[in-house]
Amino acid sequence: MAHKKGQGSSRNGRDSNAQRRGIKAFGGQRINAGSIIVRQIGTKIHPGNNVGMGKDYTIFSRIDGIVQFERLDKKRKKVSVYAA
Repeated sequence: MAHKKGQGSSRNGRDSNAQRRGIKAFGGQRINAGSIIVRQIGTKIHPGNNVGMGKDYTIFSRIDGIVQFERLDKKRKKVSVYAA
């Protein structure tokens, strides 16, 4: 049994798939109930009015309406959805 692979084959040519995180619906944009607004790690943006948060911190709309990004306090941001 050979301990070396011939012809210089690459042993670490694997890579994981991209996570596709980020803001999916921007402020002032119309959105349907159940649509994803933000995919994130941790609560970079907090849920506001008419918005839910999944176990992986994904923020989604609970109603049809317009997305609005707001301040929660000096450091934190939140996102809400208001009926049009």
